[in-house]
Amino acid sequence: MRISTLTLCLCATLTLAACNKTDEPATPTPAPTTPTTAPATTPAAPPAATPTPTPSASSAAIGVAQCDDYLTKYEACLTGKVPESSRAALQQSLDATRAGWAQAAATPEGRAGLASACDQMISAARQSMQAYGCTDF
Repeated sequence: MRISTLTLCLCATLTLAACNKTDEPATPTPAPTTPTTAPATTPAAPPAATPTPTPSASSAAIGVAQCDDYLTKYEACLTGKVPESSRAALQQSLDATRAGWAQAAATPEGRAGLASACDQMISAARQSMQAYGCTDF
């Protein structure tokens, strides 16, 4: 019963977050302009080192294939297609979902119900995320 309640709460949260989207198109940020040649008296600066990304809490796997699949696809849609104006609310909802699933996965009883709960979330996301052009669910 606890898993069903958790699933319903998460579905409702995601649905409400998806309904709060705006139809404003994302505005591209103009690329900064740089001079085509450097002054002769200034030596060229060495390229900046790119930091190695470290896994964050938002990209942590749950350990249940269906849930990990959902989280990966939702995150890709969120970062790739959702307008900036809607992204924060959906990211917050995704973080809450991930935290709830991680808590449920900590117990054998919770882990047992996660596969079907995540399948239901994939079905719900398949419909709600189409509004953003996400078809990978």
